[in-house]
Amino acid sequence: MEEKPPDWYEPGLRHVWLPYVQMKTMREPLAVARTEGCRIVLDDGRELIDGVASWWTACHGYNHPYIRGAVERQLAVMPHVMLGGLAHEQAYALARRLAALMPGDLERVFFSDSGSVAVEVAMKMAVQYWVNQGVRTRKTFVAFRGGYHGDTTGAMAVCDVEAGMHALFRGFLPEHVIADLPVDEESAAALSRLLDTCASEIAAMIVEPLVQGAGGMRFHDADVLRRLRALADRYELLLIFDEVFTGFARTGTMFACEAAGVVPDIVTLSKALTGGTLPLAATIARRKVFDAFWSDDPAHALMHGPTFMGNALACAAANASLDLFEREPRLAQVKDISAALARGLAPCRDLPGVKDVRVLGAIGVVELERIVDLARLRARFVEEGVFIRPFGTTVYLTPAFTIEAEDLAKLTAAVVKVLGESGAGIS
Repeated sequence: MEEKPPDWYEPGLRHVWLPYVQMKTMREPLAVARTEGCRIVLDDGRELIDGVASWWTACHGYNHPYIRGAVERQLAVMPHVMLGGLAHEQAYALARRLAALMPGDLERVFFSDSGSVAVEVAMKMAVQYWVNQGVRTRKTFVAFRGGYHGDTTGAMAVCDVEAGMHALFRGFLPEHVIADLPVDEESAAALSRLLDTCASEIAAMIVEPLVQGAGGMRFHDADVLRRLRALADRYELLLIFDEVFTGFARTGTMFACEAAGVVPDIVTLSKALTGGTLPLAATIARRKVFDAFWSDDPAHALMHGPTFMGNALACAAANASLDLFEREPRLAQVKDISAALARGLAPCRDLPGVKDVRVLGAIGVVELERIVDLARLRARFVEEGVFIRPFGTTVYLTPAFTIEAEDLAKLTAAVVKVLGESGAGIS
């Protein structure tokens, strides 16, 4: 007997427009009553182990009491004031702390409220960096096949439309250069030849360091980032690292750029910035980028200002999240998760239809030859008591860093079991 949905469900479903789904044919989403730790508790009483940390945000698990307490204290004092002409401690403290965590002279922090907008701000900074110096030809970007940077117009324009979700908009977006990542000397030489032809028109290169997330959880090594830095320097281009997904220890270091010893010119952050509690993003620029805006000419200012930028509640959550990274062994936990994912997902290599199994930090990926019925596959995971949300041909795990070993073992066992079944939606 099916449980009756809560009273709010059906009336709301008639009006809400949900993400990434054809609403006419979709399976109805699961009604959630509450969350705790690594568990999602449904309205009907079932508990699911969350394998994706709510799109990679809840790095400390849900409802962490320390973050909750920080938000509650801030709510009692000041939930929000605009940053236009006003200042507050939470935003200023967070900017200082983020700058201290960044490599090199990445020291100026511009706040916004989503990863896509952080990318938009980075692109706007990069173009105006050149305009402020009297160079108006550099307004194009080099991005990379397999890349994904968000769903707003500018961010979509530097995504790989073939690998992502934006093929419908081909021809409607600004045209940029989509190239192959320089994964070896041959492809690096090819990228160099490409830049020979167009560098004078390029403002910046943008890349997701180490892992191309929503484009298919594709990994590349640190040498790729070193090659990009060398090419950016040779052709005098800015280099943007989109760390919206990879930032805050997901790949095994606090930020992915650390693995390569590379300092990009601009970094974008979001997702795990607040520990999965409130929307917040940051675009962080090196000194030379900021200096191009430092002027007596008002026209050289960065004319951008999201209404809720630097929101006090979100910044309080982010500061609390950074406290947890300082006080609790998150990097050690990521190392343990990485080893457990490698062990637990290894049996998938022997399953029919499996193309690849790969692990980096707290990211475990099983790439399939195909998924015939994505909705059925997702439903099978729920039947096994886990929340795992495959996309494209990829089944992935990005759990909270605080997940217990037993729960993580249940996640990997569910992946092995379901992918080994006939009728699970993959054949």
